[in-house]
Amino acid sequence: MEGFNIDYIEIIGLIAAVLTTSAFLPQVYKTWKTKDVSSLSLPMFVIFFIGILFWLIYGMLTKSVAMILANSITIISSFLLLYFKVKYGRNK
Repeated sequence: MEGFNIDYIEIIGLIAAVLTTSAFLPQVYKTWKTKDVSSLSLPMFVIFFIGILFWLIYGMLTKSVAMILANSITIISSFLLLYFKVKYGRNK
C-alpha cells in the first residue's frame, strides 16, 4: 500500500488493535443475542462513537494501518451497540 509504513512499531499497533477490538466484540454479540441494553449507557456510547470516529480520521491522516483497522471495526461495533440501545431500549 503506497504511503503506508509497516514497521515494528506498526506491528505493535496492529497487535494492540486486534486485542482491543476483539475484546469489544463479545459485548456486541451478547447484546444482540439477549437484547438486554439496560446496562448500556447511551451518553457514554455516543461519546465513545464520536471519539472512535476521530481516531479513525486521525489514523487516515497519519496513514496508520493499525489505527484504521482497529477503529474501522470498532466504529461498526459501537454503531451496532448504539442501534441496539435505541431499538431494544424502546421496547421496555
